[in-house]
Amino acid sequence: MASFADFSLLPSLLGTLAEQGLTRPTPVQAETIPPQLAGRGVVGVSETGSGKTLAYVLPMLHQLKTLEAGGDAVGAASRPRGLVLVPGRELGEQVCKVFKSLTHDTRLRVRSVVGGTKKQIARQNVGGMFEVLVATPGRLLQFLDAGQLQLDDVRALVLDEADSLLGVDFLPILRRVLKECPLGVRLALFAATLPAALEATVGDLFTEPPVRVQTPGSRQGVETLKTVNRNVTADQRFQALAEVLAEGPQVGTLLFANTREQCERLAAWLTEQGLAHGTYRGQMDSLERRQNLAAFRKGELSLLVATDLGGRGLDIEGLERVINVFLPSDLDSYLHRVGRTARAGRSGTVVNLVTQRDLPLLSRIKQLGRGR
Repeated sequence: MASFADFSLLPSLLGTLAEQGLTRPTPVQAETIPPQLAGRGVVGVSETGSGKTLAYVLPMLHQLKTLEAGGDAVGAASRPRGLVLVPGRELGEQVCKVFKSLTHDTRLRVRSVVGGTKKQIARQNVGGMFEVLVATPGRLLQFLDAGQLQLDDVRALVLDEADSLLGVDFLPILRRVLKECPLGVRLALFAATLPAALEATVGDLFTEPPVRVQTPGSRQGVETLKTVNRNVTADQRFQALAEVLAEGPQVGTLLFANTREQCERLAAWLTEQGLAHGTYRGQMDSLERRQNLAAFRKGELSLLVATDLGGRGLDIEGLERVINVFLPSDLDSYLHRVGRTARAGRSGTVVNLVTQRDLPLLSRIKQLGRGR
């Protein structure tokens, strides 16, 4: 497809895309939008920053608005027709933002029930009639158990960051959701990585074989991403970090660690160096985490210390650098982390502080063309 105009999308959606300067679909959009418009189930695996959110938002809005225009509008409160499941609140808020950016002319209502939001506010969000719901699994389950949401009119269900949602923590909830949706609901799964170990689980979710799309860049190097590997010993780690930070003291930087303890050590060291920073990890006050992320996005903080919670789904415009102060043990986590920069054709740098323990992972990264 050369342009969005080649899709059979509603004129109102095409007009909004044009106003936003979006005329040509990315590869994942070009390959997954047509089958979704045709009512097919889809599994889309594509690198971070490749436009996966728009790849499912457009077909869902088209489908639901077409139903309304044909005289089949939503007729009852708390019964969404489009449902997007996400693993975390921040990603849910980003997804809602994308939906709402496209509904000014294509008049559809978008609501959310995500973890960390006060239940009273979330209850008000879903108390009336609306078309699209963005939800985290745990909070959605609470509303289902309380009888405050019904999924019997859902026509399209999307799992964003599907590899996370198919883990042991969320899978039982996902099966409950599918059971409460109508038979034959159009299902779409999108992820930056989808481990082979999940293939059987994915297959069980679909009543008919889905269209499977894996873009060439999903596990390959990104041309605009520069990768620097610095060999260190464990006791040299922070000295090397100081040298890296000094090379670009004002550059917006995500600093990754693996555990809470590592985050605390890293944050304490930054404090000792007089470097302003925020923290973004699980097991911390959700309001503080959100405030830190907001300050980082606005450029009020140039350094954000994160665990892999920050490696999934977050789109931080202008993020120039990722530093793996502590490298992860698995390749998928690495790909999610470095995917926070060099998004949508922008340039970015990842710096890996490599110890002897990290050499097996480094070998796999180099095989992908991500380590030079």
